[in-house]
Amino acid sequence: MDLSRFARRQYSHGPSPIEAMPRFSAALGGPDFWIKRDDMLGLAPGGNKTRKLEFLAADALAKGADCLITCGAPQSNHCRITLAAAVKEGLECHVVIEERVPNSYHPEASGNHFLFRLMGMHSMTVVPAGTDMAEAMESLSARLKTQGKRPYIIPGGGSNALGGLGYVACAQELQQQCFEMTMRFDHVIVGSGSSGTHGGLVAGFVGNHIDIPITGIGVSRDPEQQEPLVYKEACAVADLLGGFEIPREKVKSIGAYWQPKYSLPNPMMIEAVQLMARTEAILLDPVYTGKVVAGMIGLARSHYFRPHDKVLFIHTGGAPTLSAYESVLLPVQEKDQ
Repeated sequence: MDLSRFARRQYSHGPSPIEAMPRFSAALGGPDFWIKRDDMLGLAPGGNKTRKLEFLAADALAKGADCLITCGAPQSNHCRITLAAAVKEGLECHVVIEERVPNSYHPEASGNHFLFRLMGMHSMTVVPAGTDMAEAMESLSARLKTQGKRPYIIPGGGSNALGGLGYVACAQELQQQCFEMTMRFDHVIVGSGSSGTHGGLVAGFVGNHIDIPITGIGVSRDPEQQEPLVYKEACAVADLLGGFEIPREKVKSIGAYWQPKYSLPNPMMIEAVQLMARTEAILLDPVYTGKVVAGMIGLARSHYFRPHDKVLFIHTGGAPTLSAYESVLLPVQEKDQ
């Protein structure tokens, strides 16, 4: 598939590394876990949204935008990377924050909220859970237009067909890396939330004839709600690329590990964040990758993988939020040691 016909900004230089995780694998008694470090992509300080913003920001610039509008939850990695892209391109950035958990928004919070202030977010509109976010962004866009601005709206998570091209590019990058490393993976594990990363990766694998199963670990929904969203996204990306069929069975997700609610900590996430930090010195975040790795650990313990499988985890970033969860991840007795 030729992606060169789409406008694209380059925010990363070279492919994200693929690394073995021998100590993490040994701690679980197998299988053979590896990691693709999309947390090391460009735009401070990296993550999966960087790949999407390369296409979305390029489209915004081509359409003459002078400001970006997007949305997310408190501590949104997507909002932080959108802000970074805006700063890089000399654009304003305005966000709508959905307070999905009551009283979870704190204007002086650390983590990504500190970075919002440091990098100069132009405006932040906080709305209650259940708000129609597309309508809220359109309303903000209309207000900015009355001020003579030229806004460009980016959906939550950068999850539309154009943003999904970022993970088609990732699929192609991964295919080339496997060829150069003379390696084949038996499974790919990725977080599944707003669906752009998971759906784009599925479209990229199908379109490039990469016959490796992808399992998405839900961070906000169980499979019956999540899989239709991912399938719709994968089909939209395939249509944008000229149209090819996405077999429904290519979309698979695992639920439960995100409970009790999106962004709320649970013991499985805490174990995952601590285990990855203490075996591989790799930082996960409590909202997304911590719960994804919790699911991956659960699958390993339930013998979902064969003992000698090579399993690749796509690390989508999020470490800046860690400081906002310090009291959860390091209880008082651990901090005093």
